[in-house]
Order: sequence, then C-alpha cells, then structure tokens
Amino acid sequence: MRCQPHQKNQVYIWLKNKQFCLLCDETADGAAPICMACETDLPWLGDHCQTCALPLPSAGLTCGQCLKQPPAFERVIAPWLYSFPVDSLITRFKHNAKWPFGHLLGELLAQALQHRFEEDLPRPELLLPVPLATRRLRQRGFNQAAMLARWLGTRLDLPCDERSLSRVQDTGAQQTLKARERRNNLRDAFALTPGASFRGRRLALVDDVLTTGSTAQALARLLMNAGAARVDVYCLARTPKPGDAA
Repeated sequence: MRCQPHQKNQVYIWLKNKQFCLLCDETADGAAPICMACETDLPWLGDHCQTCALPLPSAGLTCGQCLKQPPAFERVIAPWLYSFPVDSLITRFKHNAKWPFGHLLGELLAQALQHRFEEDLPRPELLLPVPLATRRLRQRGFNQAAMLARWLGTRLDLPCDERSLSRVQDTGAQQTLKARERRNNLRDAFALTPGASFRGRRLALVDDVLTTGSTAQALARLLMNAGAARVDVYCLARTPKPGDAA
C-alpha cells in the first residue's frame, strides 16, 4: 500500500479547524478543504437522464438508450461532469495516489447523496465498490472505488462490502474502447464470491467515473440476478455523450 504523498498542501488533517483549499490554496470556508468560489466553479452536472445521468438539454427526461434498453441499475447519482478540474482531480487521485483529492470529492459526493436521501432517493442497505482485477490492484496499490466507498460509508453511516464482488477476468483498460467493445470486454468479467447473499436488498455500486455504463450494467445485472431488490450507482462524475461538449 502506498503512503500518502508529502508534497506541500497535499497532506492535511481532515478534522482540523482551519483548512486550505486544495485547488487555490486560499482559506476554506468550512470543514472540507475547498473554498466556496472553487466549489461553485466545479463542473456541476445539470439536466440529465433520470436513469443513467447522461447530460441532456432539458430536465426530467430519459435518454434514448435507457428507453430502448433499460439498464439493470435503477439510477446513477453523479454530482459532476467529467471535465476540468474534476477530471484532473480524479486522475491524480486514481493514477498518482493523491488521496486528499479523492477524499475531498468523496466528501462532496456524500453531501450530495445525503441531500438526495432527504428528498426522494431510497437509502441503500449496502455499498459495493467496483472491484479491480488482482493484477491491476497489485500495480496501483489500492482500489480507488473501495476508498470512495469507505469514505461514503463513514460519512453516511452505511456498511461497505469489499469482498462479495470480484473481478475474475482482467479485461484491460476500458478507456479506449467503444460502447459495444466495452460490453463485450466485460462479458463474464465479474462474479459473486461464495456465500454472498443479496436477495431482497437495496444496493449501491460505487465507482469514480461512469462513461458508457457498461461496468455498472454488468455488475447490476449480476446483483439483480442474485435477487437484489434495487441497484443504484454512485460515482463522482459522468462523461457526456461522445461528440457533445463537456
């Protein structure tokens, strides 16, 4: 396991009274290390598909893909578009072990989820991080989805299960593949560990970014086939449709 980085302003005490914004280094306004100006300027997701959170021109709509082929998951919750600076923060968290950036985004996601729970979103019984293949986990040293799930679980008082889902095939990177190639790439890639039981339970998958939704669909289908009552997806950011402006 890698240690947290030691560069200036990257390691901090999360519960100390005075925080500095991780984006601009100004004094933060609250407990989280981000100032109000930088938080406001984040690429917040506007109108989007009610199911998969794909950015859309109007509110209250469902995208054509979800109408044509309804996914196994019920709803995707993502606060931001995958664009600057959120894309950079996620990349540095995920690929450069800059954990404070991930913790900051996880804290803001937890706040967004708590607000949704108070409105209309059913509270899950269990958080399930998207698993990494063993080789990828060994190379990276940590699973960013598992770290997010732990932070969300602590903040929202929800249990987190990191053992019941496994990635049994190392399918390689998904980023360069098209939607159909991603779906084919993930066929039979995941499995439930022996003894895992989800019958009648409300579940939430946790990941960093949702692009085509192929990974979420594969896992949600696996869980629904195992008897889950509902599967939602919680992630930091949603990519726009290819060709659309971010």
